[in-house]
Amino acid sequence: MELGLIGLGKMGGNMRERIRRAGHTVVGYDRNPDLADVHSLQELVDALKGPRVVWVMVPAGDATQSTIDELAKLLEPGDVVVDGGNSRWTDDEKHAAELAANGIGFVDCGVSGGVWGLENGYALMYGGAPEHVARVRPVFEALKPEGDFGAVHAGRAGAGHFAKMVHNGIEYAMMQAYAEGWELLEKAGSVTDVREVFRSWQEGTVIRSWLLDLAVNALDEDEHLERLRGFAQDSGEGRWTVEAAIDHAVPLPAITASLFARFASRQEDSPQMKMIAALRNQFGGHAVETK
Repeated sequence: MELGLIGLGKMGGNMRERIRRAGHTVVGYDRNPDLADVHSLQELVDALKGPRVVWVMVPAGDATQSTIDELAKLLEPGDVVVDGGNSRWTDDEKHAAELAANGIGFVDCGVSGGVWGLENGYALMYGGAPEHVARVRPVFEALKPEGDFGAVHAGRAGAGHFAKMVHNGIEYAMMQAYAEGWELLEKAGSVTDVREVFRSWQEGTVIRSWLLDLAVNALDEDEHLERLRGFAQDSGEGRWTVEAAIDHAVPLPAITASLFARFASRQEDSPQMKMIAALRNQFGGHAVETK
């Protein structure tokens, strides 16, 4: 099939390549002309045969809103827009209604996989009407990991990003647990090789995971994380998870504490946040701050 893809950064660029490897045609647009196949949204729409599918992969908030506003004017009834960024689920509900007024379908898709997705595939959580999801399914099949799992139609519009939000909240808590354990091991005088303790956990333990593998990668690069400043940013989804928990009266003590720990990292050079920063760099290519 043909796909228009808007936003060709770390995630979008690799997604374009993976979709093309599956045999589909991708017309990409980015504000950076060196990355783009076309140089305006109008050119992108004109390059696709109707009914079109256009995937938006830009930062959440104003950038996504302005892109969808422009697409609403350029696309035609029967076309479908996919928001694959990290938008808040409440925005999805609004975007679905705005586009539906013009006869345009909408699918929201939470995407996980970071800088490793090109080779390993991307975990996908999507929401929307079945007929709109069906239009995009060949792209979902191209992006997902091999095998039976890694993609889910989570529900109606907004459900995909809600599921991805909860996924990221769990990710916050898991990273925080590894970081706290690492700091305690570093402080204990009786433990002489913390890196190898972490490495030993990669096989046969109940806490083995891809995040643990990435922690070992980070420690191999900088054994005591001495080159990092103990600062970790939050992307917003941890906050939204906690806010949703309040709205639904669901207790989330571990996820909430992990979010607050990141706030603490902005007040001092936190050893735990060195590990959080290292993990975010390992799986997502997120920037780190060095001393």
